[in-house]
Amino acid sequence: MHSLIIFASGTGTNTRAIIDYFKRNAIAKVALIVCNKPDAGVLDIAMNEEIPFLIVDKKTIHETLIIDQMESCKPSLVVLAGFLWKIPDSIIKAFPNKIINIHPALLPLHGGKGMYGHHVHNAVINAKQQESGITIHHVNEVYDSGDIILQARCKVLENDTPASLAERIHHLEHFYFPRVIEFLLGTPTVSIDV
Repeated sequence: MHSLIIFASGTGTNTRAIIDYFKRNAIAKVALIVCNKPDAGVLDIAMNEEIPFLIVDKKTIHETLIIDQMESCKPSLVVLAGFLWKIPDSIIKAFPNKIINIHPALLPLHGGKGMYGHHVHNAVINAKQQESGITIHHVNEVYDSGDIILQARCKVLENDTPASLAERIHHLEHFYFPRVIEFLLGTPTVSIDV
């Protein structure tokens, strides 16, 4: 069985979608959740699912101890699911080509430092984009610039607010992210057509 490590900062809706997906087909399991906020909802998910978790701060995320703990899980993939910090180069080097991220826009548009959640959706609406979507990509040393694995799109409606656009983006995230993980693990049960 494949082992996944998830980095998350918020409520954990993508984490929940990934856990639930792999409960159904049992080819992977979440072995560790790494979080930078002690009051984040994703930690409730970790406790309810009896998944070990690690709370990091700006200092501990740069220490080799976190890499040792991650390596002990023997992860097939490290999945960034709403993690708001830049991943240190030391972690990227320790897990080459094994770290992926989901971004709530069509990169290269509306990416980079500070572009997350409602900030992204505001930018999309203010730029009068006709469409938005998600980008799942490999992680490298530069924010939101790794090789794109998949993009899925949705229309931006004339009366959209950041909240209404976010709701459609979440549907895309929760559907595609687990399936892309499955695809990358080399054991897809379905094809992904976009």
